[in-house]
Amino acid sequence: MNPHLSKLQPYPFEKLRRLFADITPNPELREIRLSIGEPQHATPAFIKEALSANLAGLASYPSTLGSVELRRSLAAWLGRRYGLIDLDAETQVMPVNGSREALFAFAQTVIDHTRGDTPLVVSPNPFYQIYEGATYLAGAEPRFLNTLPDDDYAFDFASLGAAEWQRVQLFYVCSPGNPTGKVLSLDDWRQLFALADRYDFVIASDECYSEIFFDETQPPLGCLQAARLLGRGYERLVMFSSLSKRSNVPGMRSGFVAGDAAILKAFLLYRTYHGSAMNPAVQAASVAAWNDEAHVVENRRQYREKFAAVTPRLAEVLDTALPDAGFYLWARTPIDDGEFARGLLADYNVVLLPGSALARSARGINPGAGFVRIALVAPLADCVEAAERIHSFASKL
Repeated sequence: MNPHLSKLQPYPFEKLRRLFADITPNPELREIRLSIGEPQHATPAFIKEALSANLAGLASYPSTLGSVELRRSLAAWLGRRYGLIDLDAETQVMPVNGSREALFAFAQTVIDHTRGDTPLVVSPNPFYQIYEGATYLAGAEPRFLNTLPDDDYAFDFASLGAAEWQRVQLFYVCSPGNPTGKVLSLDDWRQLFALADRYDFVIASDECYSEIFFDETQPPLGCLQAARLLGRGYERLVMFSSLSKRSNVPGMRSGFVAGDAAILKAFLLYRTYHGSAMNPAVQAASVAAWNDEAHVVENRRQYREKFAAVTPRLAEVLDTALPDAGFYLWARTPIDDGEFARGLLADYNVVLLPGSALARSARGINPGAGFVRIALVAPLADCVEAAERIHSFASKL
């Protein structure tokens, strides 16, 4: 067996299952689950219609590179959303089966064991657990940069020494962040680009939450957009995006990567052997989804409504506030985060994810400890009821 498999920790939801193993939820209350970031808004009808109308495509093997129509629709969307009118749909954009599998596979492509010491992969902490798994299975070592509320969740680049930076080959970024909702500023990107230039590492920017934000006039800054604004090219930079959250189609497994043409050429070679071509019917439905913005605006409206109803109420009993973007509330708990989640389930049948399950101990602290992640993905009424239950539980602590 691959010896690197032994380095993988149980996934957060397996940790949650174990944490709750001896808990009997309050039987008088129905369960409200706000632990998983799975969009629950309705899938737009026109996307489902496009999917079903193109089932004839199932009779053909799809190209790993994707259809010309899909790549052009992706390039056009990037132009509208970020002003990236110079992207080449033939070499700088490629569909993937959701950002998750691509984020994992990417490390297997870019990690180079011929450069000397064991490669390092940097990621934020707390973080999306795929980053760590991809690192270990690529034969690299992770390094975690704690992102803390006292620093506005900024990267502490100085926490890595020059010898470690010399070994870094890949840097995972998540903006808007999971779980904090932090959006990197242009200055944040300027600092990160300077480090990538100095130490010659690749940046993988996970932007799957980019289309869930609160002010229609101020969408989150993207990595390729930041590069363009700073007058640089896309060297060593790849963006990862997805329809899952944007269009409420997590089951379609549809996303894309865009950026450095040389890296994407190598990634395409890897994916051709890995068997990562997108279903032709899904490609057709994806074109329809990327070409429409009205349903995305409505999706954001629903999230804004939930945040407006829930955040002030929870802020009365927990240290939390509206994030920069995304659909999570990151809330500090008055007691241990695991015990908070256990007690809330036992007394009020609400499921939240303890923050410590999303982070690792780095420089003596687990930056997720003492927090819970609240995914406002359920219908408005459920989110409001859950907030009232959380309020009642926290008020007694």
